[in-house]
Amino acid sequence: MSQPAPPRFANALLAWFDRHGRHDLPWQHPRDAYRVWLSEVMLQQTQVSTVIPYFQRFVGALPTLRDLAAADEDTVLALWSGLGYYRRARFLHRAAQLCVERHGGELPRDFDALAALPGIGRSTAGAILAQAHGLRFPILDGNVKRVLTRYYGIHGHPGQSAVEKELWRHADAHTPAERVADYTQAIMDLGATVCVRSRPRCADCPVADDCIARRDGLTAQLPSAKPGKTVPTRSTVMLLLRDAQSRVLLERRGPQGVWAGLWSLPEAEGTDEAWRKAQRLARIDDAEPLAPFVHVFSHYRLQVEPLLFDGATAHRAIADNPSLRWCDTGDIAAMGLPAPVRALLQSL
Repeated sequence: MSQPAPPRFANALLAWFDRHGRHDLPWQHPRDAYRVWLSEVMLQQTQVSTVIPYFQRFVGALPTLRDLAAADEDTVLALWSGLGYYRRARFLHRAAQLCVERHGGELPRDFDALAALPGIGRSTAGAILAQAHGLRFPILDGNVKRVLTRYYGIHGHPGQSAVEKELWRHADAHTPAERVADYTQAIMDLGATVCVRSRPRCADCPVADDCIARRDGLTAQLPSAKPGKTVPTRSTVMLLLRDAQSRVLLERRGPQGVWAGLWSLPEAEGTDEAWRKAQRLARIDDAEPLAPFVHVFSHYRLQVEPLLFDGATAHRAIADNPSLRWCDTGDIAAMGLPAPVRALLQSL
């Protein structure tokens, strides 16, 4: 690790945190390794206000790492449903199982062993060890990157190797030897509530006097944007087959691609194919087009045209296919569904 920087930065953050930081987040009471880990994974690319109810629901159902390891994947995905980036949930589940197999049912305190678990990596491992055990390890999540990029006036996208290496050096240098858990929370809080992406509240920042971006009027330019690329649009027709008991036919998606392994609506590439597929799945009479919508992924936009086949009658062959299920509202509530599919079903 690098030589510690003068303590002015950390001291200023800790003094600010004592007055203005977040002290009542649900994963802080108790602040054990499992709860910290779960919160860190949920908070990747998701805001605190969104995460809190999901976190509370998740730990209510699976309060310990061993409970998570013993749960089936459908249960885990159902609890995660709506948070998106479902690979995070699968990594969480697999890492819990590995902890039971290799580490006595606990997250290891050894940094290398912890960082090697699926979905953890350097920053999340540091956050767990710092917050749950008070060990001196730096973190570099999105909020910390934004704070340090502006403070030091660093140009270049933070995801670029050279820029990220420089940010890690600063993150390590500023991490104090004492009150590591509070400092870790403080720098995340600063990025989340003051040094925000647009229109940062520099007047409320405890380190604003030394911030290069503020001094040079660069807060709108830093961090530098990721080099742009065209986001393609794809189209799909979602088949909403509903029987006389108001059950809906769901299909488990394959192990690859977006929404892998989740239950969703059957899909087709166009209206003609949608009719043919619907006729293979059930006896149908007519179809009603529903309002189309767009769901945006990180790498493409999905244009969805839902097609409702009401009063469908199941073919017997469906009962022999484990990837197809007729589900009522109670079934759906307990299943892992993509958020836009769940919203579509709820709209009916």
